[in-house]
Amino acid sequence: MREFSADYLERTREGMWESREALSDLEFDSRQRVLDVGCGTGELARVLAEETPGEVVGTDADPRLLSVAREHVSVVAGDAHRLPFPDDSFDLVVCQALLINLPNPERAVREFARVSSDLVSAIEPDNSAVSVESTVSAESDLSRRARKAYVEGVDTNVALGGDGTRNVFDEVGLSDVSTRKHHHAKTVAPPYLARDLESAKKKATADALGERRQTLLESLSSDEYERLRAEWREMGRSAIEQIQEGEYQRAEVVPFYVTTGRV
Repeated sequence: MREFSADYLERTREGMWESREALSDLEFDSRQRVLDVGCGTGELARVLAEETPGEVVGTDADPRLLSVAREHVSVVAGDAHRLPFPDDSFDLVVCQALLINLPNPERAVREFARVSSDLVSAIEPDNSAVSVESTVSAESDLSRRARKAYVEGVDTNVALGGDGTRNVFDEVGLSDVSTRKHHHAKTVAPPYLARDLESAKKKATADALGERRQTLLESLSSDEYERLRAEWREMGRSAIEQIQEGEYQRAEVVPFYVTTGRV
């Protein structure tokens, strides 16, 4: 399973649940004990704690992330494939952007169903359908090309949201399966934060592509990868120039699907 830093999780989930309409099928008002699997830094667990009258517990295999999450909710170290809880310990088991990182999501969902006495829910993105709009004319197309290569080269289904998650729930045998779509928008605009400039600098060096080089090379030739990197660096330099002029704006929209089923 891929590992993520606490800073990455907090940054990419910031503002995600300003609207909570897509979570309505989780029936928060009746929840007594809720488990957030793969809770990371507890971004979703905090939302759950605000919405439900019952206890919220987070579990994750990464102790670094749990050290952040435990500042907000109760946490237990655990593996999504072998949850450290007896059968029917919770009346809602939920995860966010976890199944897309697992080679066998069905195995994890079976564990969710084992420890839940009522509902199971997975909030998963479709990373193949992310849209990017930018004042740097080349950025949208470059982002699309890099995303397509990544989705084709990665060894798990990072486009699982929507029908993919429903299929997993059906295979596990969950009933009354429903899906609600939620758009998470991340924007960059003046006044810029320090991380906005750092992100632009990272584009100008193509470091982000370098971190994913092996995955990208699963679907790109070496020449295609090097051309993409050269264009990416040029795009990053343009972004820095626009930031210096106070003109750079970027909007990225990630479609998430909240899939819920009954045990």
